[in-house]
Amino acid sequence: MDNTVISEAKSNGVTKGGARIVVDGDVEALSPTDLSEVLFEGTKESHDRAENCQFVKDFLRGRIQRELFKRGTAALYFVYSAMEEEIEKNRDHPHIAPIYFPTELHRRDALARDLEYFYGENWDSEISLTAGTKPYVDRIHEVGETDPLLLVAHSYTRYMGDLSGGQILKKVAQRALKLPTTGEGLNFYQFEGIHNHSGFKQLYRSRMNELELDVEMRQRIVDESNRAFGFNMMVFTELEEIGSTIKEDIQDAGPGHSHAEIMERDDINKCPYYAAKMAASGNPTHACNLLMMLLRHPPCQVALATCIAVLAGCASWYFV
Repeated sequence: MDNTVISEAKSNGVTKGGARIVVDGDVEALSPTDLSEVLFEGTKESHDRAENCQFVKDFLRGRIQRELFKRGTAALYFVYSAMEEEIEKNRDHPHIAPIYFPTELHRRDALARDLEYFYGENWDSEISLTAGTKPYVDRIHEVGETDPLLLVAHSYTRYMGDLSGGQILKKVAQRALKLPTTGEGLNFYQFEGIHNHSGFKQLYRSRMNELELDVEMRQRIVDESNRAFGFNMMVFTELEEIGSTIKEDIQDAGPGHSHAEIMERDDINKCPYYAAKMAASGNPTHACNLLMMLLRHPPCQVALATCIAVLAGCASWYFV
């Protein structure tokens, strides 16, 4: 990642339009009208359904068939090829230019290297666009050609998800499939142009939150994000069906990881939904995390200040 990206992610100056503010490269002040917050609230149910697909749960537990992993990598290649082709065509569009980070984010070439590892040098003749992936690819091309604004939904859903849980998934796959520790077959998960995932995600969100959007445009992006989750579930379902027909031993890769564990290690302090789920488990550590996360939100800060003021007033009345 170049110096401009690094310095901007660590600065205190991402304040344009009253959107997300980065303080000391770590703490963020959020607004309920920020696009990232609107997306979070508007895609909770879709996110939950996607993470509970059997394919995803098996992956997180380390129960992965090598053939399915190869086919999943091929599906991602077609999806990212379509998305990055359309992003490139629309890189000067006012809603795409601020979040255009090809060096840091684009995955097509990394996926091509993974496919060469799995299928050999003629990998491109070994893979094909499947029925489960084609609707996803077709939709990306459609919005790129007719409504580029909606590429914001697809890029955010894919890239931010890859950055949030990618390193854990990489370790699970590496252990389960006994892949080389040097990274062959797992280039997709390695963002070589990003040296600070958390800082870059803050930068990306702040850029996205600064996009000039009205209420109707925000809602269309949320709707398209939910649609993207649906397309991902179609891919997962197809892989599950293929997996049921494949006779392949699955090596025991250990306990694996749950989605909550991934969020806890990476972004739980920025994810109220999962922080609340963990706090509800009764663990005081998670409850503390939830409290600290809530105190970073301005409405909660105002509520706390109000309570303190009321208590102070009562105390002064009592002791007079």
